[in-house]
Amino acid sequence: MGLIPGVAQAEPVAPGKKGISAPDVDPKQAAAENFKTFKSSAERSVRASGDKATAQSAAANPNLAVGLSASNWSAHSLKLTTAVTSDANRYVDAVIDWGDGTTSNETAYGSATITNVHNYAELGAYNVTVTATDRADGTVVTNSVEILTAGSDFTPHAPTRLLDTRSGIGGAKAKIAPYGTTRVQIAGRGSIPAGVTAVVLNLTVTNTTSGGHVTAFPSGAARPITSNVNFAPGQTVPNLSVVRVGADGYVELYNGGWNSIDLIADVTGYFTRDASSGYTPITPVRFADTREGLGTSRGQLAGQSSFGLQVGGSRGVPAGITAVALNVTVTNPREAGHLTAYPSGQAAPSASNLNFTAGQTVANSVIVPVGADGRINIRNGAWAGTDVVVDVVGYYSEASEGAYLGFTQPARVFDTRDPEDNVYGPLGGRDYIWVDFASKWPDDIGYVLNTTATNTAGPGFVAVAPDPNYRWQYDGGSASWPAAPTSSTLNFTAGKTVPNLVQASTGHTGIVDFWNQSDDDIDLIVDMFGYYDRN
Repeated sequence: MGLIPGVAQAEPVAPGKKGISAPDVDPKQAAAENFKTFKSSAERSVRASGDKATAQSAAANPNLAVGLSASNWSAHSLKLTTAVTSDANRYVDAVIDWGDGTTSNETAYGSATITNVHNYAELGAYNVTVTATDRADGTVVTNSVEILTAGSDFTPHAPTRLLDTRSGIGGAKAKIAPYGTTRVQIAGRGSIPAGVTAVVLNLTVTNTTSGGHVTAFPSGAARPITSNVNFAPGQTVPNLSVVRVGADGYVELYNGGWNSIDLIADVTGYFTRDASSGYTPITPVRFADTREGLGTSRGQLAGQSSFGLQVGGSRGVPAGITAVALNVTVTNPREAGHLTAYPSGQAAPSASNLNFTAGQTVANSVIVPVGADGRINIRNGAWAGTDVVVDVVGYYSEASEGAYLGFTQPARVFDTRDPEDNVYGPLGGRDYIWVDFASKWPDDIGYVLNTTATNTAGPGFVAVAPDPNYRWQYDGGSASWPAAPTSSTLNFTAGKTVPNLVQASTGHTGIVDFWNQSDDDIDLIVDMFGYYDRN
């Protein structure tokens, strides 16, 4: 319903009616746990043997030393402070070996502090060594420090069930009590290594008898006020989540409902601080629509059957990608069931990405590994047919620059229900809210967001897409009305509260639009869980 354009549209308002600057949060502070400082004191300086000072001790520079302090500056970059201690009136030449095959040359006069910022092409651990040489007498000292880049790269994982309270996979065979929490081991499960920083989980709530929500958060951290999945009595609801992993390798899942629930968690990938696949967001592109025969044969996907979809090397997505970020939508299903996305060349897993009931239009974000041939499969687990729509929103590859930095606590971008928010008040039908991320965060290329529609008066969908206008055009009143996206982020009907994860691209202007693609007002809440940094 909400996916089909052409319904009567409300009169557009002037562009910029609802727009805000980037949320009032420092991304480095929000992602503080990713940023570390590495030190090696001047006392650890080592004087080189056989230098001129050995033969000319009277003229040597006995106080020559270097102290090192290295701090993560961005996902890939490092800020190095070199404190040179030297006798006065002496030139000291310093060579910085960054540990990646590159060097920098600096000169100090007497005791001085030298500051450098270095960008690493690949994430990982490096040994930074500084060699200081007294130009006059050849005294040489060295010091080094081990560093680790701040960003995390993505490694695809075959869709695998890590938790199912119905059968006892990953924990007790029992429902999660109201306002109770269950712990799920991430590190050490399957091929997931120790040191994992975040995990991609598809969370599915089922066997619900009251309304509520589920919140996913790292073990050992305070539970945030945000939710990852919202549900009503009798619903089976999935939602994708990118969750920071605690230092002990676990995440925690909280049941915010009044009654017990069953919960399922399926993994499709994880992040580590080692070089792997970066992320490239794109403006959403429709790759498949069974209603039109786009990307597959025309007509509903039959029950217990699947279709293959070429993603890598197609429609602007390069060959050689390792995983793809999708928004998958089911519409017109003839009975209840589930949908599963998985890489080509593999058997369909038991994990599901999307659950639906007869007649329901429902969307969910999906991150799925891609087969060696660049293809994925979409399987209908119901016994009757359904229409399927697949939109590509980004991809992971070794050539992609975006490294992930997860927030310690989610940051609220906006909430139209909050009287203190600049966009307070329901978002009108066919209207949008623009958010200027670029002014504060020009190096970010994408954001991991949770969007939630609530207080819905009728059917429709929320769409998230880059804005073609620049901030100066909005400020000057010359912004044009953007083309309304046809791809959906989440679908809703009257009176429902529906969340969905979105990996939003900032496009070329750094502004992201959040559209209400319905004829009625809605309230919209957007929370940020992390961002992709290209530096």
